Amino acid sequence: MRLNKVLADAGVASRRAADELIAAGRVKVNGKVVTELGLRVDPRDRVMLDGQLIGDPERLVYYILNKPKDTITTTSDERGRRTVLDLVHTHERIYPVGRLDRNTTGVLILTNDGDLANRLMHPRYGVPRLYEVMLDRPLDLHHAKEIVQGVMLEGGEQTQPCELDVDARDRHSLAILLHEGKNREVRRIFEHFGYEVTRLDRKQYAGLTARGLARGEWRRLDRREISMLRRMVNLE
Repeated sequence: MRLNKVLADAGVASRRAADELIAAGRVKVNGKVVTELGLRVDPRDRVMLDGQLIGDPERLVYYILNKPKDTITTTSDERGRRTVLDLVHTHERIYPVGRLDRNTTGVLILTNDGDLANRLMHPRYGVPRLYEVMLDRPLDLHHAKEIVQGVMLEGGEQTQPCELDVDARDRHSLAILLHEGKNREVRRIFEHFGYEVTRLDRKQYAGLTARGLARGEWRRLDRREISMLRRMVNLE
């Protein structure tokens, strides 16, 4: 996100006035004075104005989004495409936990709790991710058995054993339960066997669903859900 937008979102000044503050050397990022207009910062960077920290680092917030298609899972996009932060309206500086492909839909958590986010994404904690998958052709049952046992992907990455539920009436459709977060893992698994994933929807992440949320809708997590997530990764 551009630094002037960070200041504007915090209610410090308009973007134009924020540029003047930056040019005057009154803004620091991670302890260093910055005067470059248009500078982009990470949501976890510490931004200060006249020695005062922007935002309240103690205010931890947690959201769940039912991500729609044609949306980028980043905090900003240089090409001007819609991002998940364009959908979740909040003054806090949040970021998505992991990534979903542009045209993958479903459950996405956003927060400013870095400890929780890092642990949820770390393979050590085996956080479950449940996807519904639609393939361009019926899944061969021999391929299904290999996928369940783990597959060596291109580039030498080994997937872990997983659970697979194939619709007996229509083997184009299936559900897959993973406990890792490799980049594009679901698509790469099926591409390995020559399938194209035509639709991919994450139904659950760490036990949370987007039930009751239409595509593009979001809500805050409640205390019970936050506590459940923290217990899952040994933070409580």
